[in-house]
Amino acid sequence: MFRLRLAIAILAGMGFVLPVSAGQPTDAKARRPVVVELYTSQGCNSCPPADALLGQLAARKDVVALSLPVTYWDMLGWRDTLASDANTRRQKAYAKELGRGGVYTPQMIIDGVKDVVGSREQAVEAAIAARMADAQAIPVDLGGNRQQVHIEIGQAADRGEHDATIWMFRIVPQATVSIGDGENGGRTITYHNVVREIRAVGNWKGQPVTVNLPRAEAGSPRDGIAVVVQQGGYGRVVGAALIDHPNYDLIR
Repeated sequence: MFRLRLAIAILAGMGFVLPVSAGQPTDAKARRPVVVELYTSQGCNSCPPADALLGQLAARKDVVALSLPVTYWDMLGWRDTLASDANTRRQKAYAKELGRGGVYTPQMIIDGVKDVVGSREQAVEAAIAARMADAQAIPVDLGGNRQQVHIEIGQAADRGEHDATIWMFRIVPQATVSIGDGENGGRTITYHNVVREIRAVGNWKGQPVTVNLPRAEAGSPRDGIAVVVQQGGYGRVVGAALIDHPNYDLIR
């Protein structure tokens, strides 16, 4: 036993990495980023603190932070230059799924299972931490080049029933807007990971899935891409990945 330990120590000191056998203990919970969706508007004067918080979260590797500007503030004096009907529909679908009476801004949806007022930093951090300690994740590999986007979803660890939607989000990594009117008139605000398009690109039922898409279908080379695997479409997130660099140098 002493000789075995000595041999292992020598190999480790020489830079060798010893393989982990199937019998050795490993971390039973696969690590993945927690998905945070912020529903916001340029016309909402309580949203800028939440927008700033999302910017901080976007810098973290353990979070996929997405900003989804909505349209229903447009009637109050300023048309949000980044908002889309698709973002508004997604928020309304969450309200139904979570049993809420309506929608509001700034609202953060954490991993599809909890909503928090987006400017309440402690509540947001607590919700993220709770999801990090939750069930094991499904591996999601996201890669590509200027011709193709490649998505691989791994196999479920259990044999239960799974029916999840594979969402692809086209995102603008950063957008700075000078707001001309409304509640935030005269302010200049920077938004991070702004969702410009949402597409369902497949289904995951517990077995490995591969999706290949022409790069043109994911927007311009300047756009980032996020993939979220979500039970039932608007339920619990089970896997996620993000590429936020146009040349795909940063993959997480």
